[in-house]
Amino acid sequence: MNAQGGPESRTALDPRLAWRPAGSRDVDAWADLIARTAAVERPVWFERRAELAQILGSKNNPAAENTVVGFDPQGFARAYARIMKNRDGAKAIGLGCVDPEWQESGIGTGLLAWAEQRTRERFAEDTASSADSGGPGPPAQVPKLRLYMEHQHQHQAALFDRAGLTVVRYFNEMHRPLGGTLPQTVLDPRFSLVTFGPELRESVRLAHNDVFRDHWGSEPRDDEAWGLVVDDPLARPDLSGVVLDQPTGTVAGYQLATHDADGAVVRGFREGYTELLGVRREFRGRGIAQALLADAMRRFAASGMDTASLDVDSENPTGALGLYLKMGYTVVNRSMAWDKDLEPAESPTDG
Repeated sequence: MNAQGGPESRTALDPRLAWRPAGSRDVDAWADLIARTAAVERPVWFERRAELAQILGSKNNPAAENTVVGFDPQGFARAYARIMKNRDGAKAIGLGCVDPEWQESGIGTGLLAWAEQRTRERFAEDTASSADSGGPGPPAQVPKLRLYMEHQHQHQAALFDRAGLTVVRYFNEMHRPLGGTLPQTVLDPRFSLVTFGPELRESVRLAHNDVFRDHWGSEPRDDEAWGLVVDDPLARPDLSGVVLDQPTGTVAGYQLATHDADGAVVRGFREGYTELLGVRREFRGRGIAQALLADAMRRFAASGMDTASLDVDSENPTGALGLYLKMGYTVVNRSMAWDKDLEPAESPTDG
């Protein structure tokens, strides 16, 4: 298979740009493209150079097959797309952007076509890989592409709608000022709240997979996928907490935080962000989530931050939205997940 996808997706890519998979030589140009686009579109989050370098090291989603970057005749990166997928996963997630100076010219449509075709191929490859392993493998799945966007980016919504994607979920970004009185909570004496560290990496990963096993859109994280969280350049283990059940040593709950110092300059406030928060089912209803959030607020404030923030699925079945509201968080932004079910890729023997 060609590194840039199948013939259909290669045809769709705009011929004004020279397209190639992202490589180590492209990281600076790639990061500059995303930063230029973000300066105009002002998203809450965007990928930085260190994160792109981390992506290039992926074994589950090799960049040679799952990324494409378009360069103009002067050598400037003007557009990119990538997909990522777990081998047994039910969807591929797509990301990308087009330089604002090149938007509204059909490049985004071509990138979406590339992402769709690459998604078809990934599903076919993963099915074949499972068959080659000799095991029963996952059941046949309809290839699904998922894209995320923030509510204010209506140009993206128009593109997604034209391409046949539909909104399937909404998410709320929530903020909680840290300047006033912070919540006080008391844990049952059988629990201890400790700072996240490397010795807890694996036990918290297993706890996370357990906590989120029936959450919408969630799939188990292997070591590489977990590394994208805990080894993220923005990760702050010193601002992250874990609640342990002392009699058993079991991870009962966890709060993993990040801080974007560069983003603070752009957004005008210093933000401690709760990347992941979870409590195991058998320990719910005992104030653990409240204790973790209150602990996070104290850690954030002690580090000189102004705001505690997080994102929540608007239809979260555990009542998380109500909990956050009670803890003083308010909704400040909205984002959406868009899906498209795709026809499977044709096999080499298909007519």
